Amino acid sequence: MHHGELIYVMGPSGSGKDSVMEYARNLCPGSEAAFAHRYITRPSNAGGENHIHILPDEYQARLERGLFSLNWDSHGFRYGIGNEIDIWMQVGFNVVVNGSRAYLPEAAKRYPTIRPVLITVDLSILRERLLGRGRESLEEVERRLERANAYEVRHPNLERIDNSGELSEAGEYFLSLVRKKQVLLKKAI
Repeated sequence: MHHGELIYVMGPSGSGKDSVMEYARNLCPGSEAAFAHRYITRPSNAGGENHIHILPDEYQARLERGLFSLNWDSHGFRYGIGNEIDIWMQVGFNVVVNGSRAYLPEAAKRYPTIRPVLITVDLSILRERLLGRGRESLEEVERRLERANAYEVRHPNLERIDNSGELSEAGEYFLSLVRKKQVLLKKAI
């Protein structure tokens, strides 16, 4: 049995990370990959991804007891990926997580074989998407656009996926990355 890989997806808010991951998840049998939920101190009805809402004191208690393999703070919220992902990789699953660009260096220390994937999108499309979802003021949208444009992500194994076009294009490419090691393993058997 091979050890699965950690596929660490990141990109600016509005780039379509959740849509690309959901596209792959819907086409990827459960025997090929595991898609982790994030534990977030943001209410579950705030829109966006299907995450597990956790109160700040619950988050802190779990953090202190070592229940998160990855954890970071961003935009006034706390984010965690449960340590169940380590078990999933041990039994051979490729594990997909929705990560943070700023946290990538720390995640790469913890998982040296990490496969980072950066979802990008043209800034004009990003502006349109952020305004369309109606979660933030115009000023907040402009700040997000500035961060998206100014943030440089670096890693030797970084894969970039442009999600400016049809979701199926970005989704199919991402699906091929999720299945990559599984396909190689099946050919070897």
